[in-house]
Amino acid sequence: MKASGTASLDLLSGIAWQAMRERGLWPEFSAAALNQAYSITGPAATTGHEILDLRELLWASIDNDDSRDLDQLTVAQPLNGGAVKILVAIADVDAVVQRGSPIDDHARNNTTSVYTVPQIFPMLPERLSTDLTSLAEGRERLAIVIDMTVNVDGTLCASEVYRAQVRNQAKLAYNGVGAWLEGRGSAPARLAAVHGLDQQLRIQDQVAQALRNVRREHGALTLETIEAVPVYDGDVLSDLRPDEKNRARVLIEDFMIAANGVTARYLASQGVPSLRRVLQTPKKWSRIVALAAQLGEALPREPSAPMLNTFLMKRRQADPVRFADLSLCVIKLLGRGEYMLELPGQPIEGHFGLAVNDYTHSTAPNRRFPDLLTQRLLKSALSGHAAEYSPDELRLLAAHCTAQEDNAAKVERQVSKSAAALLLAPRIGQCFDAIVTGAADKGTWVRISAPTTEGKVIKGYDGLDVGDRCRVKLVRTDVARGFIDFERLQ
Repeated sequence: MKASGTASLDLLSGIAWQAMRERGLWPEFSAAALNQAYSITGPAATTGHEILDLRELLWASIDNDDSRDLDQLTVAQPLNGGAVKILVAIADVDAVVQRGSPIDDHARNNTTSVYTVPQIFPMLPERLSTDLTSLAEGRERLAIVIDMTVNVDGTLCASEVYRAQVRNQAKLAYNGVGAWLEGRGSAPARLAAVHGLDQQLRIQDQVAQALRNVRREHGALTLETIEAVPVYDGDVLSDLRPDEKNRARVLIEDFMIAANGVTARYLASQGVPSLRRVLQTPKKWSRIVALAAQLGEALPREPSAPMLNTFLMKRRQADPVRFADLSLCVIKLLGRGEYMLELPGQPIEGHFGLAVNDYTHSTAPNRRFPDLLTQRLLKSALSGHAAEYSPDELRLLAAHCTAQEDNAAKVERQVSKSAAALLLAPRIGQCFDAIVTGAADKGTWVRISAPTTEGKVIKGYDGLDVGDRCRVKLVRTDVARGFIDFERLQ
């Protein structure tokens, strides 16, 4: 069994490497990049009077259970009148990774870490991302701090951006903190061990909920997606199960959205061109309207984020079990986000799903190149120097980052489907309940659970559209190509 499991993971790893190469992503670092990584003897040194010493604050990270590439820390400082100052510290990766260096060349090509079932292809060498540029527990690190003052009603009344030295007091995980915040479990051991941290997180949770309520009032969409994560029995892949959201994960998301907004507005205020993260008004709005009509709800003919969110909130309350399926359908119809050049003084479309006009990516520089790029622009603005990138460079990088992000998503999806095909191979002929997640000229796709995966309907797909439910039979799998084929049962 062990040998079989090892062989299966080796097979999936080979598929992942090939998929990376086919999509123009580099699966391994060059010798020059590795030599550069090994030549770096320690984290960036603290220099300059403008760097504040915030090491004694009660900083903590919340991330996946097994994450070591920690990008953010958060801390709350209650103020008079019920307002709270929220500080978000972002790892200063640029202090170690110089622009144009071999490591930067790799990051610029791939633009993101790629997370596949058998392995992770990190954007930066692990010596950096999980150590020297990671905000690891107990380590003193340089950071960019996004300082936000939030009123009781969730409105942002002041913000600053500055550099600081920080220290992570506790490495926490989404699942444990989420269960504790929701009253489903006791405080995780690390949380309980740090005096005052429990109250810290309660305050942060309250502020995050207030921020989220304001965004919802403006039309931010309430969506619950299902991300399939691999489950192993020893070294044998045994399942792909949904990784659901919880209060801790949403808390961090809310703070990162707010921090990204502050970053975008700060760069604009300094007259610095930047990359914005944009989700345009959906072109398939008519299908979203039709999907709502099937459920007895009416949406306007013209796209409206507030009206769409009202519909989503009602459906989550009416049918929580199927809400994730509805969310997936809406996400597919909304389309993908993209990076676009923002020039100060020139209007740019905002993010339809988040209901914000000013939004960038800046909070994960260990994992995404746009965030590292934005960090360099921030540091240029803070120091009063010329912008690190010209508008023409940013325009080209925006298109490149969008394309490579799409390629990375396709690699992750392909390898996940190969893993699912491996799990489903012994189940040819079995029947499943499914929901249609894609319907176009190139084919019709459905999603099943146990394992959580998508496959193509190769027979009986006439009349099916996104959001429809049907019964399907598994007729073929191809592990190497990640094909899972169904036929619709009449």
